[in-house]
Formats: sequence, structure tokens, C-alpha cells
Amino acid sequence: MKRRRTFAIISHPDAGKSTMTEALALHARMISEAGAIHGKAGRKSTVSDWMEMEKARGISVSSTALQFNYSSEHSDSDVPNVINLVDTPGHADFSEDTYRVLTAVDAAVMLIDAAKGLEPQTLKLFQVCRHRGIPVITVINKWDRPGQTPLELIDEIAERIGLTPTPLYFPVGIAGDFRGLLDRRTGQYIRFTRTAGGAKVAPEEIMEADAAATREGDEWTTALEESELLTEMGQDHEQEMFLAGQTSPMIFASAMLNFGVRQLLETLVELAPPPQGRADVDGDVREVTDPFSAVVFKVQAGMDQSHRDRLAYMRIVSGEFERGMVVTHAQTGKPFATKYAQAVFGRDRSTVDLAYPGDVVGLVNAMALAPGDTLYIEPRVQYPPIPSFAPEHFSALRVNTADKYKQFRKAMDQLDSEGVVQVLRNDLRGDASPVLAAVGPMQFEVVTARMKSEFNVATTIEPLGYSLARRTDAESAVELGRQRGVEVFTRTDGALLALFSDKWRLQYVEKEHPNLTLEPLVATAD
Repeated sequence: MKRRRTFAIISHPDAGKSTMTEALALHARMISEAGAIHGKAGRKSTVSDWMEMEKARGISVSSTALQFNYSSEHSDSDVPNVINLVDTPGHADFSEDTYRVLTAVDAAVMLIDAAKGLEPQTLKLFQVCRHRGIPVITVINKWDRPGQTPLELIDEIAERIGLTPTPLYFPVGIAGDFRGLLDRRTGQYIRFTRTAGGAKVAPEEIMEADAAATREGDEWTTALEESELLTEMGQDHEQEMFLAGQTSPMIFASAMLNFGVRQLLETLVELAPPPQGRADVDGDVREVTDPFSAVVFKVQAGMDQSHRDRLAYMRIVSGEFERGMVVTHAQTGKPFATKYAQAVFGRDRSTVDLAYPGDVVGLVNAMALAPGDTLYIEPRVQYPPIPSFAPEHFSALRVNTADKYKQFRKAMDQLDSEGVVQVLRNDLRGDASPVLAAVGPMQFEVVTARMKSEFNVATTIEPLGYSLARRTDAESAVELGRQRGVEVFTRTDGALLALFSDKWRLQYVEKEHPNLTLEPLVATAD
């Protein structure tokens, strides 16, 4: 258990998350050559992106899990560490899926574009990490391109989110002229050599300070002086402050060139926390050494068109998992057989026979499981459910031909249970035209695309004039139903949601009817 590191990469779109995932896989020797992130003609798409939409647009829509062994050069043991990288959607429209993934990890890597600095999606996901107490390692990516200065980026992070960066490796060469890294703890220079197209691991040369000064001149001197300035300001790594979420170890890198990737892996092994016990719904902690338990954080269907199967990703919280063991589903109290357990990355699968806390296992044909569910063997345990994001976009969905209605209902139930979108219904609209609620409009595109490809059902999306939702109750719903610009729905989980056309309409109703129940929905860390 202590050898395991389970983390996710959080970033704004186009910060290089998929490229960094490829680079990590390359350094772990899982792949022999890194693919390009965009699925353009004649170029490879990343191994983690499997949907046609992902390949066409160069984005990540679904979450996948990558496990690999990594032997640290600083380890005294011959036994490698086990790295679990839980990949996440890279587009802002799929924030809710990323939120679920962050319930399954012990650390996060915050990837920041050297030119753009902190961006909205990064800020939003960082707040989720802070809310959940997840320690964050910061990587300034794309240092091979023109960008801000190191001190500007460090100051921006400290000022905007109150997280103090403590660089472990400082860049030698300005953004756009990435020569290597100063290891601030050893004083050595790590010089990188480019490979053709960044397809291979970049060779490294370790040099002492005098040799580095001779070779790099002013660039080395500048890096050394700025590093000393950070030390004077107290911005050196302290493990306790990192684990407490007050500081963030920082690395400068280029995922595209494979510069700084090994340093990230070394940092994860050395500093990221191993799996810890988790509190259940009653506040009691299930320790990692207790009997088996796990949390389902993602359900995905349609990954294998030939089998039409449904896969539930579970993060093991405690105990040892053995394929074939019969566990209990906490939400129903029913037994669940784990005969078909797999490790999944994109479309690639392998059978899992044994797994331990921190590992992510895919359970095939898990029709009864939903995100947030708990699996266990005695003694009983149930972990808190995963909150939903507050939706901001709403559309009605209808089937184009009446003879496909049965397939439409089946598809809608499946996509709803996977958490692809939130599904809302009321008596006025009926089941034939459910309302979909989503964080971003691209989620609607995923619904229609999967309806067509997996169920052969053509559908039409009709945007609705609502922009925000509030949780309400049955008593308040009666009065809300009389208000102009307001409509009340029941979500699949039983929650009553009131949809409002805009914030002014909400403010008017709150002012005129102060006794009505109108509660904000959980978003990030609100």
C-alpha cells in the first residue's frame, strides 16, 4: 500500500494534459513512442482518448485509469512503486466527471500553461482539491514556448489562490529557450537534449554547478540567483506544509519534448502521499488495513462496441481485492460478483487478479452500480455520496421517430445512470421529452452522439431558456410552478430542482417569496 501513488492531472483545456499523460506513459516504458494530442490525418491520437469525438477534436471526454510501475532512482528498494494515474476530461464542459475522479485520488498535478498562467478551469478544479484536502504538485508546462517569467508565475499562483509554490526544479533558460533544470536541492544542473518530434524520452546529462556555469553562462547565473531569492523568501519545500495544502512543489517542464517528466515522476514517488483511510457516512474511518471496501467513482458504457458492456471504475479504499470475490453493494445490500475485473486505459484492457488500496479496477457488466456507490466485505461500510455540480445549461431531448421510443428510454436510463448528464422530468413534459441538465453544452453532444452510435436512435436537442437551478421542496414547488420564468423538475435521484431563466428572475422570486426553499446546489467548493 505504501508503494502506491494515485493522482489526477487537473488543467485548463489545451494546457497539455493529454500530452503529459503520454509522456508519463513513455517514461514508464508503457509505450515506445508518444502520440500527438490531436487526431488529425496521419497523426496519432493519444492512447487515453477513445471516443470518436475525442479523436476528432483532440479533447478528452471520458475518464480512464493508467497503472504502471516506476522505479525511483532515489529508492533503496528494488521493488518499484505503483503509479495510478486517473485520467480526466480536459474540457471545461465535463467538470462534473473530473469532480468524481478527484474523489478517487490522493494527490493532484496542477498543469499550467507557461504563457497563460492560471486559467478559469484550473482555478475551479483547484478549489475542488482544496475543498477535499488533496495536496497539489504544480507543473509549469510548455516551457519550450514563449511565456511569462518564472517569478511572475510563482507570484500569480501565490496571490490568486493562496498556494505558495516551492520550486524543486528551476528552469535554466527563459520560456521558449528551455535548456534544462536547476535541481534546487542538490545544486546540480540537468541538461536535456531534444529528440525528433519529442517522440522518445529526452536524454539527460547531470552536471555540477561549475560545469553548468561554464556551459550556460548568464542563463545559469540567472537561474541560481532567482533560486536563492526564493530561498530567502522561505519558498523551499516542507513536506508537512505541502500535505496540509499550504504549499505546492513546482516543476518546470515541456510534456511535448519530454523535458521534466522524469522529475515529475520522482516527485510523485517521493512526496505524494500513499493511500489513507477514509471516513464513512457516520464519520468513522475505514483504515487501509481493514477488510476490503471500494468506492465507485465512474460508470462508462459503449467502450467496447463488440460486447456492448458497461464498466464501473472503483477506487479501492481498504483491504485486498481478489478477482472473483463476492462483495456487498452497500446501496442495495445485495451481493455482487467480481469475476470480470479489468485494468482499463482507453480501449486497452487487461485482467486484474489482485489489487490494493489506491488501485483503480474496472468491473465489467456492473449494471447495478452508479457513481458514489460503495462495495465492501464485512464489516459493513458506506462512504458519502459524490455531490453533483450545479448545472448551467438545459435542453429538452426528444426522439425523432416514435418507433424508436423503447430504445430511447433504455438509452436515456443508461446515460443517466452513468452520470453523462443530469436528467430532469415533470408531469407537464412527460417521459417522452426529458430535460437534460449539464455543466457544459458539449455534454449534450455526447448524449446525441452516443444515442446514435450505441442505440441507433436519432434525437433532437432543443435548448431551453434557463440558466441556473436551485434545490427546492414539495411545499415550495406549488408556488414556484405559478411563477413566470420558473419550472420545477424532479431529478432521477429524487431531488426537486427549480429552474430559473436568469439570476434576476431568481432574485425577484426570493424577494417576493422569502419563505420558499431555494438552496444552491453543490458546485465545486461552494
